[in-house]
Amino acid sequence: MNPSTSYQPPRKALLTPAQLEWFQTSETHRTIVDYVEALNEAVVGAKLSDNVHESAVVQAILSILDRVEGIANAIPPVENSASRFGNPAFRTFYDRVAESSSSLHAEIPSLPSEAIPEISVYFNEAWGNRSRIDYGSGMELNFLCWLICLTRLGVLQESDYKALVIRVFWRYIQVMRVLQSTYWLEPAGSHGVWGLDDYHFLPFLWGSAQLRGHKYIRPKSIHDAEIVEEYAKEYIYFACIKFINSIKTASLRWHSPMLDDISAVKTWDKVNQGMIKMYKAEVMNKLPVMQHFLFGSLLQYTGPPPPTDADFSDAHAGHAHPHSHLPSAGVGGIDGDLGGAGQREVGWGDCCGIPVPSAFAAARAEQAKVATKGGELRSVPGAGLGLAGKGIRPVPFD
Repeated sequence: MNPSTSYQPPRKALLTPAQLEWFQTSETHRTIVDYVEALNEAVVGAKLSDNVHESAVVQAILSILDRVEGIANAIPPVENSASRFGNPAFRTFYDRVAESSSSLHAEIPSLPSEAIPEISVYFNEAWGNRSRIDYGSGMELNFLCWLICLTRLGVLQESDYKALVIRVFWRYIQVMRVLQSTYWLEPAGSHGVWGLDDYHFLPFLWGSAQLRGHKYIRPKSIHDAEIVEEYAKEYIYFACIKFINSIKTASLRWHSPMLDDISAVKTWDKVNQGMIKMYKAEVMNKLPVMQHFLFGSLLQYTGPPPPTDADFSDAHAGHAHPHSHLPSAGVGGIDGDLGGAGQREVGWGDCCGIPVPSAFAAARAEQAKVATKGGELRSVPGAGLGLAGKGIRPVPFD
């Protein structure tokens, strides 16, 4: 739908618990949650190989994602072997995408040119944080908001929803894996995204929707290497498990405790219900994530103003925020929906933690120690995930 107000550059607005409390009852919050749930229902039982209709807009978006990956391929990481943190070449990539953003958006059919400055901000921020060279659920949320804005403008239609998940969002994840492995993006926060993947949440939410009602595969199947290998081609959830296994060799219980707990749930319906509740509680309702959220004319903020001395600059983002860092109890109150799984405290995904080295950097460091008899490094897992040839091998979690 078209907004009645003029377009405006998105800006941060949430800083205090009172503002966040208002946001939880706002139309923007409902818009995002409703959109997540609508896309969720669109892919129940769907496979990645399904023959889904791709509109001209979806095809244009897929082309844009290809172009972004092309920019990354053209900007190799700089020599930074002494560090296991983010590679400075990411900033060059980020700037190149930002410079190309207007022309990329001009390729989207029926997109009003006057809306591009507003929605391109969400697009630009979807690839990671330029200053911290990290990535987390907040950046993933920016990509979702970009799709929401395109939908509210009438550019995307409800008939595109299935393709948005199994084509567009899945392609976005593949591009992000390239960025994460190329530039060693640090996980935003102290422990990745709530004990799931180091970086992402939505693939597990929509991935579990794909598996709802499946006759044979059960949540516990993520522990069976043969099943993971076979079904990673068709289901996002299993593709993500395969990815995790490609760079970490320790048990899921150590490096992805929530995934391990969830595997004890009996049905995918329960997993999916729990994922939706957890996303609301641990992403949408958490100030350390939502303080970075951007509001414009399409996703509006009309709540209480921030304190007069509020400083929203990135220089303070992730360091001196006036919010509590106490972990939340359970998994956002969804234990019942997860059949007793998720008893751990998982409120540790805050943005104010000590910088965490990229798992890709850890893998690279370990690889340097391991050589075959002929002195060549061992083969790299991750083919099909945009990781082949990146010098990555499984290493124990550290």
